[in-house]
Amino acid sequence: MPFNLATFKTRATTAAIFVIIVLTGLLWNYWSFLLLFTIIHFGCWWEYLKLVGLIDKDYQNISPFHKYGIMLLGWGLMLCFTNGAYSFLDIRLKDIGIILSITMVPVIIYADMVLIKPINFKLFAHSFFGLIYISLSWGLMMHLRCFDMIRKGNNIYVDFFGYTLPLMIIISIWINDTMAYIVGSFIGKTPFSKISPKKTWEGTIGGVILCIVVMATLWYLFQYRKIIDWIVIAAIAAIFGTLGDLLESKLKRLAGVKDSGSLMPGHGGFLDRFDSLLFATPFVWLYAYFFMR
Repeated sequence: MPFNLATFKTRATTAAIFVIIVLTGLLWNYWSFLLLFTIIHFGCWWEYLKLVGLIDKDYQNISPFHKYGIMLLGWGLMLCFTNGAYSFLDIRLKDIGIILSITMVPVIIYADMVLIKPINFKLFAHSFFGLIYISLSWGLMMHLRCFDMIRKGNNIYVDFFGYTLPLMIIISIWINDTMAYIVGSFIGKTPFSKISPKKTWEGTIGGVILCIVVMATLWYLFQYRKIIDWIVIAAIAAIFGTLGDLLESKLKRLAGVKDSGSLMPGHGGFLDRFDSLLFATPFVWLYAYFFMR
């Protein structure tokens, strides 16, 4: 794909604004982190419901109880991954998440049994996939944020570990996307996949390699934890982030749309912007949980 300066300027401008908003949510405090991913969660779900409705017309006929209930169930699932630090008036958000998740299941099932006859189990399968694809991923992101964050009385003790893990994933994905776009624009010739014809093998491989190099350089500057952790997280984020981008591209191709939404000029909607992060987060969580804690 030839380099287009006008397109690059549009993407760069909107990306800069996006970065400021996201970093504010990530770094201000742990409540702003929750607010950020709550907005992202519902934004991703809204676009997912639209895409699946275009892919499977029957899904457009789910009841409002199913439509909004599944989003609330997913948000409850996300809250289940928080810890005691997320509480107010001695009420833990984790407990609210458990109650919300349990409550929404019979509401969704009963509503569809009454309002949609005969009941179509394929519609429940679409919603279940959404819970795994969206809500579980953001739940694991919340769990990463809660690593080494504990409440003792009215005091919250936070280690940099919970700050750095989400940042490492997000920065790795941003670096990979940018480098893959630049490398692919200048030397990309070999198509990577029919699903996303603009991607090339040269851009994809270049993005992964440069992502690892940049993250290793950042470790050298900050000297935080082990360099192998930075390298592995960069590799996981770049590789699985690319697969996540392909998955979302497949959904859009099946739905017959170019973008999942219109959140950002040049970048599309919530799913367009966070598809890589959705897919990479669970695999980084596995590495962090078993090898870094």
